[in-house]
Amino acid sequence: MSAWQPLPDDLPPEVRHFVEQVRLLKDRTGLSLAALGARTAYSKSSWQRYLNATQPPPRQAIAALCRVAGLTPADAERFGVRWELAVQAWPRPPAPDPAKPEQRDGVYEEEVPTLPWWVESGSAGSSEAAVDPSRRVLLVAVLLVLVLGLVVVVGAVAFG
Repeated sequence: MSAWQPLPDDLPPEVRHFVEQVRLLKDRTGLSLAALGARTAYSKSSWQRYLNATQPPPRQAIAALCRVAGLTPADAERFGVRWELAVQAWPRPPAPDPAKPEQRDGVYEEEVPTLPWWVESGSAGSSEAAVDPSRRVLLVAVLLVLVLGLVVVVGAVAFG
């Protein structure tokens, strides 16, 4: 078992519970963070941030951990529900002060925060933030059909 560093005291209960459950699941795999990173396509440092509650993990990272841990689909779905509750309650990073640029490697530059997709377009519960995945899939399918049709026409003209 890993010796985890204590979670921040000011974490919301939903976030604390979620991170504790993810830690238990990670420990159950018996993998190091580097090995977990190699098996999930999320780096060791990303897993450190997720498991220390400094950054919410993407849903896909949790799904990958569930697969590596060999969870049943029903148990993996429960982790998905815990994830949804946690990200809604996850503390947002403070907005950067534009008057105070960050200094990196001796060069001052403005820090551009990288926010998760569920925060970038509004609050997690707002209807404007929800993107209908079926519409995106339909758009991609239509574009692929158009490209395929164009390839067929060009091929027929060139080799016909």
